[in-house]
Amino acid sequence: MPLPVLSDKDKLLSVKRVLSKHTAPAAPELIRTHDNGDIECLACGHTCLVKPGRDGVCRVRFNDNGTLRVPFGYVAGINCDPIEKKPFYHLLSGSDCMTFGMLGCDYHCGYCQNWVTSQMLRDADASANATLVTPEQIIAAAIQHKAPVIASSYNEPLITAEWSAAIFKVARQNGLRCAFISNGNATPQALDFIRPFLDGYKIDLKSFDDKHYRQLGGVLDHVLSTIRMVKERGLWLEIVTLLVPGFNDNRDELRRMTDFIASVDPFIPWHVTAFHPDYKMTDGYRRTTSADLLKAVEIARSAGLKYIYPGNLPGQVGDYENTRCHHCGALLVSRHGFLVQQTRMNADGLCPDCKRPVPGIWGVPSGHRDGMIRRIT
Repeated sequence: MPLPVLSDKDKLLSVKRVLSKHTAPAAPELIRTHDNGDIECLACGHTCLVKPGRDGVCRVRFNDNGTLRVPFGYVAGINCDPIEKKPFYHLLSGSDCMTFGMLGCDYHCGYCQNWVTSQMLRDADASANATLVTPEQIIAAAIQHKAPVIASSYNEPLITAEWSAAIFKVARQNGLRCAFISNGNATPQALDFIRPFLDGYKIDLKSFDDKHYRQLGGVLDHVLSTIRMVKERGLWLEIVTLLVPGFNDNRDELRRMTDFIASVDPFIPWHVTAFHPDYKMTDGYRRTTSADLLKAVEIARSAGLKYIYPGNLPGQVGDYENTRCHHCGALLVSRHGFLVQQTRMNADGLCPDCKRPVPGIWGVPSGHRDGMIRRIT
């Protein structure tokens, strides 16, 4: 007898039933409870009011009879990546980063390159395997691969902050740095919860048009507030904009975006990266060219940004893949794509030529440093 063909709805329900077994109660800092059993979730900027038997926008945080359950105890992907891939260019540049992710997201970006994990609770075509693991096993893998940084990525880490915190606690005990690779849809409560364990925060600033943000499932003001809050909390911050021709590459929009970044701190590294058609944005959108990226660089330079990195087109953007001292112009780090060819920076964070500080978290590179990605599971 042939097996019945599941509808898309049944497939998604089946995934949710499996994942619901790998959860833990939400951190008290990330919820507000109501007498009627409703729970307000504070993990991301949506601040969902989750009724019993329902879940939030992310689909992975749900109300189980008055207890908010959240993802815990598994990964949907774990790789040892060059930290330049995150991308972080001023956080232990040239080192490896043990990167893990779970399932689910509070956005639904049509061009998501990690959609098989981030959209698995929304899209029946998305399919990824989950592996049960402990924080100690993840940190042991990082130590084995000599990766000095642990990062939560691949899906939105804010919605799985409790699991990240459990891993980062063990990482801290072993002297490792910790980072979030996030869409920036945070709340003050979420940032305060994760701050004791965090060193770096990468935020995707996807557009400077609220209409575009709402198409992706977000709100522009939430992200701008997060950028300010991350800086206020003393975390090392880098910002990334995926430049999508016809979506967010308008000159005026880029001017307003880079003016905003400069108003917060002109020394925040801004990565403007090349788009390729993916997921639901394969028709009607062209690839980003090096000329597109260099136009954005020109706008950012005129806005006063000091560290601008066009990415995803190795060897096509001239000297901009490299890091130069904003004081004297000395070459500090030379790169080709994810590969760091040479670094002159030491843990003191000083330019070796002019002896003045260069913003970032610096140190001797650690790990394989060949620009390749190694899958752990």
